Amino acid sequence: MKLPSKTIERKLFNDGYTHIIAVDEVGMGCLAGPVVVCATLFNKSFFQKTHKNLFWLRDSKLLLPNQRKVFSDALKQDNVRYELTYCFPKTIDRINIYQAARTAMRRAIQKLQVESKKFPPKADPPLAEKVMVLVDGNKKIHGISFKQQPIVKGDRKVFSIACASILAKVFRDRMMERYAKKFPGYGFEKHKGYSTKLHQARLIELGPSPIHRYSFSRVGKLI
Repeated sequence: MKLPSKTIERKLFNDGYTHIIAVDEVGMGCLAGPVVVCATLFNKSFFQKTHKNLFWLRDSKLLLPNQRKVFSDALKQDNVRYELTYCFPKTIDRINIYQAARTAMRRAIQKLQVESKKFPPKADPPLAEKVMVLVDGNKKIHGISFKQQPIVKGDRKVFSIACASILAKVFRDRMMERYAKKFPGYGFEKHKGYSTKLHQARLIELGPSPIHRYSFSRVGKLI
């Protein structure tokens, strides 16, 4: 199995960049629940160390739930700085899923900028230095002042983006498990809002819930 590489990050740091922000989203294709974004912040020193507990880390879609949790906990234990943001179904229905994900990406990066200013002087400096944003996908994020590099299938190719994908996925799965208790019968704890056969059957049987995306055709036709 080919693991995500750290080549891009190391090259950027060798080129004089002081920080890398990696951004990924989860829940784009779901019929229910929010789209969640994670922005992770790395400095050069992180990539100069050996992190044995992160060796097999890869795209969240290639991991089992318990493996994602182990890596999520390991990233937190290694003091990786990150911010999570999300857009609820009502926003998705109003501005569409792509714009909702991009809105959440901008907010996550902005939150990192604000949070970085709260760290003491001996910690990393505020994000006023040379920063590169690595974005999963083929398009840049509008409204961001930092330089950006979009990478198709970045969550599979780039280590820092894979980290963001795991943190976002674990967070969103927990949200959907809570929704399963609030809206029983749909099986959110199992399919997490994705369009599985179980989800489609329950959706037809029960009708859309308040957290379904009414702008999505498979949901809208049942209204």
